[in-house]
Amino acid sequence: MRLAWVAFNTILHKEIRRFTRIWVQTLVPPVITMTLYFVIFGQLIGGRIGAMNGFSYMQFIVPGLIMMSCITNSFGNVASSFYSTKFARNVEELLISPTSTHVIILGYMAGGMARGLFVGTLVTVVSLFFVEFNIHSWTIIFITVLLTTATFSLGGLINAVFARSFDDISIIPTFVLTPLTYLGGVFYSISLLPAFWQGVSKLNPIVYMINGFRYGFLGISDVGLGYTFAVLITFITALYGFVYYLISHGVGLRS
Repeated sequence: MRLAWVAFNTILHKEIRRFTRIWVQTLVPPVITMTLYFVIFGQLIGGRIGAMNGFSYMQFIVPGLIMMSCITNSFGNVASSFYSTKFARNVEELLISPTSTHVIILGYMAGGMARGLFVGTLVTVVSLFFVEFNIHSWTIIFITVLLTTATFSLGGLINAVFARSFDDISIIPTFVLTPLTYLGGVFYSISLLPAFWQGVSKLNPIVYMINGFRYGFLGISDVGLGYTFAVLITFITALYGFVYYLISHGVGLRS
């Protein structure tokens, strides 16, 4: 147990040092991007849109933008870090060491969650310059963001395992995550859509994550909170089992 804890702590410490050492590249850009969203969508466009589900448009979109920053950064951190380890052949040292596959997965997952939470916290602080919140439930906020960053950290790890070049780690964020996030109810309530497209939107797992997070802030959601947690737990279980199989069998890791 002590050996496993030392290994986990070492991986986590390495991951945190990795993104804090180059904070100008890892922490500042997403904060600037989200600030532009606040200004352009929240203030300039939001003033013309008016209220959304009883709240100002700025209040409505801020939880979704915070969650979007958590999703992209938790995924990107693990995808780039683990692929760099694989590219430099350092992953072979992990595979032949006494470190268990579970510890490797949990270490990288925790590192991705740390960056996602770090960026999310910075974006939340910046948002307070634009809008005030009366938090509905801190518990729901914490649980939702922890489960969501864990989900996408595992997704980033799977992406890194299959990636054959540095270009490959940008394919999923560009062609999958970005469209799903923008269509996940960040900028609108899916209740505004026709019944058919509401049903289609509910096939998007990010809809549940964003709405669960928004419920923690505002107390409103387009989907049931139970569905949000069910979707998150299902994805974490499935992704963890899949990435465990990949790493334990050396898929994409052994030359």
